[in-house]
Amino acid sequence: MKTFNDQEIEQVYKMDEAIKDTYNTLNTLNEGLIKMEQRTVIPVEGDKVMLYMPCVDNKEKFSAVKIISIYPENAADGYPATQAVTVLTELEHGENVAVLSASYLTRLRTGAMTGIATDLLAKKDAKELGVIGTGGMAFEQALGVLEVRDIKTIRLYNRTLSKCDDFKTRLENFGVKADIKICEDVNELTRYSDIINTATNSTESVFDDKHVKDGAHINGLGSYMPEMREIHPGSIKRARHVIFDDVDGVIEEAGEFIHAVKVGDFKWEKAIGLNDALDQEFERDEKDITIFKSVGASYYDMSAAIGAYKKLV
Repeated sequence: MKTFNDQEIEQVYKMDEAIKDTYNTLNTLNEGLIKMEQRTVIPVEGDKVMLYMPCVDNKEKFSAVKIISIYPENAADGYPATQAVTVLTELEHGENVAVLSASYLTRLRTGAMTGIATDLLAKKDAKELGVIGTGGMAFEQALGVLEVRDIKTIRLYNRTLSKCDDFKTRLENFGVKADIKICEDVNELTRYSDIINTATNSTESVFDDKHVKDGAHINGLGSYMPEMREIHPGSIKRARHVIFDDVDGVIEEAGEFIHAVKVGDFKWEKAIGLNDALDQEFERDEKDITIFKSVGASYYDMSAAIGAYKKLV
């Protein structure tokens, strides 16, 4: 059995490949060839969480189980907030063929989902991206948008402003040519942004809907438990189109949508899964708001793990 770390994977497996592999996996899901169980979420203490995510791809002939820890306060001790590994098994003989560090792959598949959903829903001429929350998931989430839209300006907001400086430097070092602005006020970001990415662990909305630019598309990737909320209820209420990465997962875990359904601002029937959205055309007026909400699902992680493994061996 081979073992691969994040650095080895990052050298060979990039965003464009992850988007392509994610797209293919969603088509395989539509063919009925992917089987999965809902992820198991086990709270540890405080806001620490362990997750276990199993899945089987009967087309690619692999099984994957991802084990992920989310420890938001790890930075104080010099550890990443999110750490993960994926165990990959071939299905012909049931051999465990690889253990892949999955922190990078988790971020990459999140960005790939964001890219696909943004391409489906955001205005074709979208030029401004707003990033709310500049933690671990946000970088690849931004790269996913940059892969599908010609972004000229990126606005950054984080409660700890210095983290925006680090994020800006990282984007520039990666080769991003957009004009990158740091905002002290989140309302400045939302007023200008054609696309808004959120990636926080907030338990309340991280922006105010009344300041969201007409026609904006929102990618909500941070909240993944019922008590968490990122997207403002006003945006949910007036969104014309809503896509979920995995409908069952969002119904169980996405706090802002669970709340919106409870108070009558949203109906589950309004949303469709990303797999069902691939071949649809989404009409939108200039002022329409659209939303993509993700909580993660094991077939996305499996897709990235298989894609990376094929590049590595």
